[in-house]
Amino acid sequence: MSEASGQPGAGSPGAEHGRSRLRNTREEIEAAENQALEAAARMGYPAASVFALRLALEEAMTNAFRHGHESLPDEPIDLEWSIGPARAEFTIEDRGPGFKPETVPDPTLDENLERPSGRGIMLMRAYMTDVRFNTRGNRVTMVYDRAAEDAKRRAAAD
Repeated sequence: MSEASGQPGAGSPGAEHGRSRLRNTREEIEAAENQALEAAARMGYPAASVFALRLALEEAMTNAFRHGHESLPDEPIDLEWSIGPARAEFTIEDRGPGFKPETVPDPTLDENLERPSGRGIMLMRAYMTDVRFNTRGNRVTMVYDRAAEDAKRRAAAD
């Protein structure tokens, strides 16, 4: 089940919003991603920003299904998004028991280089301006601030 709206809401003025309850099927996941990413394109986000949004969103949803729903394979996850000219925000929530993000090993440390865990969260944090988990650890909110990300890209290019 998916719905999208071009109506301004509680987010930034002129933002588009969407909400989906997704089963773990490629078709549902891609349809929801495409709705959000098409909104970003309509808002004038450059291709590099749309790529960052896609990667972070894909990682967050993959983590929700793979880890959050490890013992709940038939349960859906919830995705909410708001994309405006200056800011994009995504919230993904699963029905699993949650986790403590601070306990996930840093995948860049030598002792963890061969371990598969932690890379998705690292990518989400690398591509988004802000990544926050609720106390239970079953909901992540990711924010992409265009001005902040553009400034980071310009600084990296210098």
